[in-house]
Amino acid sequence: MKERTLSIIKPDAVGKGLIGEMIKRFEQAGFKIVAMKMVHMSKKEAEGFYAVHKERPFFESVTRFMSSGPSVVMVLEADNVIARNRELMGATNYKEAAEGTIRREFATDIEKNVVHGSDAPETAAFEIGYFFNALELVGV
Repeated sequence: MKERTLSIIKPDAVGKGLIGEMIKRFEQAGFKIVAMKMVHMSKKEAEGFYAVHKERPFFESVTRFMSSGPSVVMVLEADNVIARNRELMGATNYKEAAEGTIRREFATDIEKNVVHGSDAPETAAFEIGYFFNALELVGV
């Protein structure tokens, strides 16, 4: 069953010039990019995106990091894309990520872990809607 997920190429990856490498890996995995744009979230916008984590100890640092520079947000579409993208990205803690995963190869910190991907269909629906309106999604 085709599904969609939000993917973010985070500010650390953008700063390292890894946008093309990340897109290449998504496409090689068979994911179709149905929307994409570069954004520079304000602190308030990052806080809105991560609102579900407001009570967590990392909330302040992750929102500061995510508003520190531009990110590339995109919607990926494929069969079982949420689970497959999470596998491609690797564990949140890059030190625990499997060999060959994006985070294992490019991350330098548990927060500065170069990519984000939705973790469930409900999360994906919220996250996609946070950055994109219906007119911006193609391939319907």
